[in-house]
Amino acid sequence: MFDKILIANRGEIAVRIIRACREMGIKTVAVYSEADRDALHTMLADEAICIGPAASSQSYLNMERILTACVAMKADAIHPGFGFLSENARFAKLCEACNIAFIGPSADIINRMGNKSEARKTMMEAGVPVVPGTKEPVYTAEDGLRLAETIGFPVMIKASSGGGGKGMRISRSREDFTENFHNAQLESVKGFSDDTMYIEKYIEKPRHIEFQIMADKFGHVVHLGERDCSIQRRHQKVLEESPCEVISDELRRRMGETAVRAAKAVHYENAGTIEFLLDKEKNFYFMEMNTRIQVEHPVTEMVTGMDLIKEQIRVAAGETLSVSQEDVRITGHAIECRINAENPARNFMPCPGTITSVHLPGGNGVRIDTHIYQDYKVPSNYDSMLLKLIVHGKNREEAIAKMRSALGELIVEGIETNGDFQYEILGNEAFRSGETDTGFIEEYFPQYCK
Repeated sequence: MFDKILIANRGEIAVRIIRACREMGIKTVAVYSEADRDALHTMLADEAICIGPAASSQSYLNMERILTACVAMKADAIHPGFGFLSENARFAKLCEACNIAFIGPSADIINRMGNKSEARKTMMEAGVPVVPGTKEPVYTAEDGLRLAETIGFPVMIKASSGGGGKGMRISRSREDFTENFHNAQLESVKGFSDDTMYIEKYIEKPRHIEFQIMADKFGHVVHLGERDCSIQRRHQKVLEESPCEVISDELRRRMGETAVRAAKAVHYENAGTIEFLLDKEKNFYFMEMNTRIQVEHPVTEMVTGMDLIKEQIRVAAGETLSVSQEDVRITGHAIECRINAENPARNFMPCPGTITSVHLPGGNGVRIDTHIYQDYKVPSNYDSMLLKLIVHGKNREEAIAKMRSALGELIVEGIETNGDFQYEILGNEAFRSGETDTGFIEEYFPQYCK
């Protein structure tokens, strides 16, 4: 087992990893930017080291500084969390070159699955159902239009290296295709330095369903059930739950087996997520694979009783999985709300500033993952997520009631948050009856989609 782990991240995920390490008897090193000098993760870790100015490019994305800090602090492993360098194949390869364990899959797997067009091709060859679309990468609008007409409109134009909703456009006819292609490709070049695109059939009103998988170095792979991530705004998840209300035991079995087959096809190791689109007829299609721990991993922990961060660490240290597929049991229902420093009434404008007062809810089945505290200054340099509020109930109805109660108790003063917006979603009759899809917010809350 590792003696000391450096956490190459910040915010609530850094705090989450530190707590898991502490329970395992592993020492931790926090890295921080100048903007995060007073951040909670720097106080909770055994050691902390500044790696640069506030700008991510000079701190949390600076591979050389992070690796130098790791060597200087004598850490033998790096946990990248999510975001930043968590899916950067070059960083994983540099860790390997420096004889530092990267708590995640290998650089080759990240490369293969991080490129979405390559991932589609791999899944097709493995017999995993994919949304009809291009098998090879597309670089020009002319080629894209020709292929889109073969696939049939509407189509989704996607950046091969995209993520977080960037580099994506829906084209409903040949008339708007070229403009949408150029805009998506420009966004991809700007955000990912990659002009590689692909085209796939646009599935109307799908659910976004992801399966959590865990794999060790010995070829063992298990899935830990699904999460319904359909409540999204501009392709960014807002609220997640597990299990999915409309998936039967038989469909869960088939989708889970497909997720495991997808992971085995690339000899996957560590935690990952196989993401599917589920249409109205309950047909499911592979969309992409996330080669890291997800923001929403707590809902899976709540319904399975597993600690995914600890399992990641054990697997990276060379241990076998602690569970077999037969051991996995889904119990009750869990929901997670992402509470962000943003103003929904002003197009979700980020609201950095000082938190003057905070009260976090509690009670049976209520969990808070956060890094905030009273007088904490929320910086403007990073993602606006303040905390994740997670609840667990014996069924979905109880989980919804528990989440609304917790949201009603949550107080964060000094800055704006989206807490009231989350409360509205949970009170919506369509949501409560399980009638959700990826266009839910646009349909039921158009006032927030200007």
